Amino acid sequence: MQHGKYRFIVGFLAAPLALYAIFVIWPFIQSIYYSFTDWTGLSPDFKMVGFDNYSRMLEDQIFWDSLWHSLLFALLLPLVTLGLALFFAFMLNVGGRRRKGAAIAGVRGSGFYKIAYFFPQVLSIAIVAVLFTFAYNPNEGAINGLLRAVGLGSIQPQWLGDPDVALWAVMAVLVWSTVGFFVVLFSAGMASIPKDFYEAALLDGASRFTTFFRITIPLLWDTVQSGWVYMGILALGAESFAVVQIMTVGPGGPDYSTTVLVLYVYQTAFRDGQAGYATTIGVALLVITLALAALVMRVGRRERLEF
Repeated sequence: MQHGKYRFIVGFLAAPLALYAIFVIWPFIQSIYYSFTDWTGLSPDFKMVGFDNYSRMLEDQIFWDSLWHSLLFALLLPLVTLGLALFFAFMLNVGGRRRKGAAIAGVRGSGFYKIAYFFPQVLSIAIVAVLFTFAYNPNEGAINGLLRAVGLGSIQPQWLGDPDVALWAVMAVLVWSTVGFFVVLFSAGMASIPKDFYEAALLDGASRFTTFFRITIPLLWDTVQSGWVYMGILALGAESFAVVQIMTVGPGGPDYSTTVLVLYVYQTAFRDGQAGYATTIGVALLVITLALAALVMRVGRRERLEF
């Protein structure tokens, strides 16, 4: 059985690893190289400037503001999104009332709720951003219209025009658009947990709260951990860029109150023609993303539970 094992493995891995090196590793190396140049992104001519771009980045207040906003996205979005998704998935699978012939069941209509939660995933994030841009309109938007309808006309924020509110309004859109995916993901994981565990715990007098934290979370921990890393990458990357680019004034405003690192990279490269400096910020974003993933995997490490 061992004869030719390594040739077999190399034969299968050679092509995928070569493609990965060409389309992933090599662009990373190029970006690091260009971060030490003054390349404009338009001209083939550039010169090496050493660590000047990195020194400039450390003195750039917009970079630090963007970094703070990106860290808020990376820390708060997974916490809120995964927390809501776990709660909804628990209610849909094991949080309902006891029924005849089944000690453990989800709430009534759980099948419909799963479809409703997952529906935003059918829509492109660009479409979601456009829809919420109209909903946040201070004069004709659905949200302020609802506030007026219930007698709260005096409370009508300038959702995307107020520097203190705009970032949270954008975050809410990302939560709404992604929570359904994780509801379905966690529901699939909970469906595989033996019902006997819950029934035995309930017979011993455990509450739903106890079963959630003592049974569901430990047995779904690997899925939760992977979801946190995935959600953190989305929050630092394409998802946050799309909603901020489409929804906000500037984009990234007002007064840079919603600018995130990935948007700042885009604006610096394609609006300002400073591709060398943009790749410097991109390298910083790469380091932050890797550090976040490593931190989540390290802090969340625990003994694997099997059932």
